[in-house]
Amino acid sequence: MTLVIERLTREAFSPFGEVIETEGAEQFTINQGTTTRFHALAGVEAGPDARAILSIFRGTRRPSPIALKMLERHPLGSQAFFPLTPHDWLIVVADAPSADRLRCFRARGDQGVNYARGVWHHPLLVLEPVHDFLIVDRDGPGDNLEERNLDRNVLLTV
Repeated sequence: MTLVIERLTREAFSPFGEVIETEGAEQFTINQGTTTRFHALAGVEAGPDARAILSIFRGTRRPSPIALKMLERHPLGSQAFFPLTPHDWLIVVADAPSADRLRCFRARGDQGVNYARGVWHHPLLVLEPVHDFLIVDRDGPGDNLEERNLDRNVLLTV
């Protein structure tokens, strides 16, 4: 099966969550005119009795072609990824955990995503040997991780 890598845009990604980028964002000057604030780029879904937390994930490149075998989702809250270095990276999402439902996006190093609650996605896929990301997600009671194997493996060539 061939999976086409699409350019990441707000419109194309909207069924899965939000694209985090400064382009087109509401912005205003703060801190006595020394800082531009790009306001409310994404919303955090944490649910009751939980809190939003910040983490750093350090991804390492997988061997090419990349074997896509499973997807995961977070049923209790959203999960946002924003790169800390200006390198492109890949996002694989689906509306159901099936190889036929996969979509792949190539994000620029200045674009992040906020997966909506319950959206199926592949774990972090980086194109550099090592790539760090700032993560905003949920910390609280309940099982916020569900994993499913795909009905067949998909090879992704970059």
